Amino acid sequence: MRQLRELLARQLDWEDAHVGYSRAVSDFPVELRGVTPPGLAHSGWQLIEHLRQAQFDILDFCVNPGYVEPASMAEYWPANAAPLNDSEWATSVERFQGDLRSLKALALDDTLDLFAAIPHGTGQTYLRELLLVADHNAYHVGQLVAVRQALNCW
Repeated sequence: MRQLRELLARQLDWEDAHVGYSRAVSDFPVELRGVTPPGLAHSGWQLIEHLRQAQFDILDFCVNPGYVEPASMAEYWPANAAPLNDSEWATSVERFQGDLRSLKALALDDTLDLFAAIPHGTGQTYLRELLLVADHNAYHVGQLVAVRQALNCW
């Protein structure tokens, strides 16, 4: 079981098969953070904030018995195409990374039965949620790289 826990923790941000979050957000030009390239659906800001919001939501679901599900999928996306300032960008990046550390700690917690249903859920297991985060993050980090490539800042 320890090997599974360690694999899950690595899976959350490993870069074996793709670029990781830290590299994808590193040195993203300030003036391009809110630009949505032609043919793509989102700006870099929208993607990093979506990643943060969705990841936090899954973490919150896993650990908070008082968890309240968002009313719609629109709540997982920021209203603005660009961050208000550098501080908002940095805060989003830092919060994402902090929540990621918390998810890794959850995966490595020997007292948690990964196969157990989350008590306040509808049958979801901790294992399912950790895999969901890894999959969701990988997908949108790939989109973030595509945005950067389209903006010629990769």
